[in-house]
Amino acid sequence: MKRKSIFKILTFLAVVTIFVTSCTKENPDVRLDPKVSTSQVIDVTSESATLIGFIVAAGDGFTEKGICYHSDTLPTTANSKVVYEGEESKATFTVELTGLDYATKYHARAYAINASGTLYGESFTFVTDPVIPTVSTVAVTGITGTTAISGGNVTNHGGAEVTKRGVCFGPDPNPTIDGNKTEDGSGLGEFVSNMTGLAGLTTYYVRAYATNSAGTAYGEDLEFTTLISLRTWYVPGNYVAASYPGTTYTDWSPANSPEIRSTEASPDNVEGYVYMANASNEWKIATQPNWDGPNYGAGAAGVLDPNGGNFNTPAGYYKINANPTALTYTAVATEWGVIGSATPGGWGDETGLMYYPELRTWRGGIPLTAEEFKFRANHSWDYNYGSTAGDATLDAGGNNIPVSVAADYYFILDLSNPNAYTYSANHWGIIGSATAGGWDSDQNMTWNSTSNVLTATVVLTVGEIKFRANDGWAINLGGDTNALTQDGANIQIAEAGTYVITLDLGKAAPSCTITKQKK
Repeated sequence: MKRKSIFKILTFLAVVTIFVTSCTKENPDVRLDPKVSTSQVIDVTSESATLIGFIVAAGDGFTEKGICYHSDTLPTTANSKVVYEGEESKATFTVELTGLDYATKYHARAYAINASGTLYGESFTFVTDPVIPTVSTVAVTGITGTTAISGGNVTNHGGAEVTKRGVCFGPDPNPTIDGNKTEDGSGLGEFVSNMTGLAGLTTYYVRAYATNSAGTAYGEDLEFTTLISLRTWYVPGNYVAASYPGTTYTDWSPANSPEIRSTEASPDNVEGYVYMANASNEWKIATQPNWDGPNYGAGAAGVLDPNGGNFNTPAGYYKINANPTALTYTAVATEWGVIGSATPGGWGDETGLMYYPELRTWRGGIPLTAEEFKFRANHSWDYNYGSTAGDATLDAGGNNIPVSVAADYYFILDLSNPNAYTYSANHWGIIGSATAGGWDSDQNMTWNSTSNVLTATVVLTVGEIKFRANDGWAINLGGDTNALTQDGANIQIAEAGTYVITLDLGKAAPSCTITKQKK
């Protein structure tokens, strides 16, 4: 019995040993079920992506493997696919997808084909990167000496929000946002860009730009040239010292002479008003504040001649216009006045003003009705100014200026700053505790054309007075009667009585007289 048990045990061990041994040797007939896996998406760009697949088990082998992709959640080989062409012995295979649309969501998975059909791995999702926007540059318009207008049109955002747009500009071709640029909003569509701070007579390049997370795109590079920003010319001569008392102007010194200037809108019209007090006045036009030239004198009639002699004109307040391109000029003596339905002469003729050389302005008093007026010279509409802006500025041929209150007005017409002409027209009164109206009502003053002063005869009590314009406190004079000042102290009236009061505004420092009449 004991030997038989031992035999049975030995027999069992022999069988197990044979079985184990047979399992440790390679057996070509044993096969796992075929399986494919998608393991990773790498290197995504705006138009490509790289995916890695893995053959988990080959089974009887595959005839084709690769990556299929589409916008659908589970793409198949019926959609787009890329077949792996590399070494077949490797379980891992890498495939690059190209020609993708930017900023687009894709689904992709590995596949492998065998005799039984097509196997698929897991589906991976990725989004391609955006691209830079598409933008075009708008033609340059509104060119002046210091400004110009351009802009652009963003027609495609490139798959990401356009956060900045505008134009970049500079003196070199293909300017970038690292230089001068405008910022004109965000998003798609057209935009307008205003370029400022330009130099006159300079060639610039401009192109639109648009920026998103992918970078900055540029439109076409356009070229333009600015106009002359401003020309300042000088009118030296033997008349200067006598005609401009109280200034630093001297004879025959261009830098210390009256100036004429152009504007950005009219670069070829150099204009200004020059007073010449002598019976006979000699002068020239200098283009620089020195004699380095070019300097112009009299040539043929109306012609600027760089070799010409001195101009010679009689006394007068001259409107000088010079054209630096055509080299022509005019110099017309002018006498200025006020014209309009509000004036004594109506629209038939102007009421004259007087020129004050020390103040470099035309001045005078005129009674006006509640109508309209303009400034005109030489009884001709060739020389007239109104105010289109409706303020203190004047422009040639501008709008009529309305009068709201009928009164005697004191006018100041200032043509001393070339192309920056201004005026004031104020009616004046006396106000204060010494007047019948107290501090609540003005006693109106009238114009005395003989003495060229404003005057009023009023009954005053002991108290104080001031002068003010237009029934308001914006313009008021007080203080020393020989040199009145804006917002000056109240003027004391020590005795009650009837007073004749004058206000002289034809001086650098206005003055007044306050004279008590005798009983």
